[in-house]
Amino acid sequence: MAQQQTPKQRLALAICDFLSTSLTDGTLTAEEKDSIDIAINCISESFNVDPSDKDALSAAIGTQSLFQIYSVYEKLKNAVPPKPASSSDAASSSSTAAAAASSSSSSSSSSEPTEEQKKQAEALKSKGNAAMAAKDYPLAISLYTQALALHPTNPIYLSNRAAAHSAARDHEAARADAEAAVAIDPRYTKAWSRLGLARFALGDAKGAMEAYAKGIEYEGNGGSEAMKKGYETARRRVEELEADEAAAAQSVRSAGAGAGAGAGAGAGGLADLAGMFGGGAGGGAGAGAGGLPDFASIMNNPMFASMAQNLMSNPEMMANLMNNPRLRQLADQFGRGGGMPDIGSLMSDPSIAEMARNLMGGAGRGGSR
Repeated sequence: MAQQQTPKQRLALAICDFLSTSLTDGTLTAEEKDSIDIAINCISESFNVDPSDKDALSAAIGTQSLFQIYSVYEKLKNAVPPKPASSSDAASSSSTAAAAASSSSSSSSSSEPTEEQKKQAEALKSKGNAAMAAKDYPLAISLYTQALALHPTNPIYLSNRAAAHSAARDHEAARADAEAAVAIDPRYTKAWSRLGLARFALGDAKGAMEAYAKGIEYEGNGGSEAMKKGYETARRRVEELEADEAAAAQSVRSAGAGAGAGAGAGAGGLADLAGMFGGGAGGGAGAGAGGLPDFASIMNNPMFASMAQNLMSNPEMMANLMNNPRLRQLADQFGRGGGMPDIGSLMSDPSIAEMARNLMGGAGRGGSR
């Protein structure tokens, strides 16, 4: 294979690397390996390249994979189009852009801009910086965009345009440019700072903290003061949000515990209800002479008073109580001199027990407010 590869051979190697990587990163399944191997062999033979040659592959794609390069392209393609220039430099800028487009199309087969294109791009970047200093953000965005047309993968131009978008309060576009910049060169720490700012402005405090942390990591020596300040601001916001979430969750738990306590009071009150009416084998303290209940003691009992109040305020519950066949039978029995029933056995009736729980539960709920 020739020492010097053509742009198309480099692209073929990058495609082979993408296909091979897709088998190992989970994109494709093992069942598709045979088809991918055939595709790689066909591409390598057709373009006379060797995908196993690490040096050739490194020369073709550098430190970035084909997928990473394409991701940058998609972010640039979907970025917000530049706004019209707002100063007297707009006319000269448009003519420069036309020249840049013409120059770019004539060298589209090359993977790298020419030296002349790089000079033109640097001149446009300098004008963009001057527009930023003058707070003419639409013009700055336009100039950085023209520079990127000449040199699309320059992280500095992307980062500078991200700063201009942030200054113009277009934080979505700022985030897209900053993410593209760090994808191209993660060591360019200004892009991490601008990504942190854009994410924070969009309400993504955790994402902002992660961006600033990356910037500090690549700066080394603990990071710059500006980067650390951005990180601390994002971290405090994350802690505030987490505290708010914890307080809300605790409030929900407390409300649930209160409801459970009310229900528990109702259920536990069944035994108290039986005791008040002298239920059980030995009778209760509230039992009067002849096994009859001591009604004076019953009426002075706060729990019974609350039950009575709850019953009187709920006509539907009162109607259910009066229409219950078992209670009507017991009332007839008592009226004929049959004596008081065993409240313990009465509570074993599911319908009676449920009615008592409702009475007790109503009292419990009223006290939890």
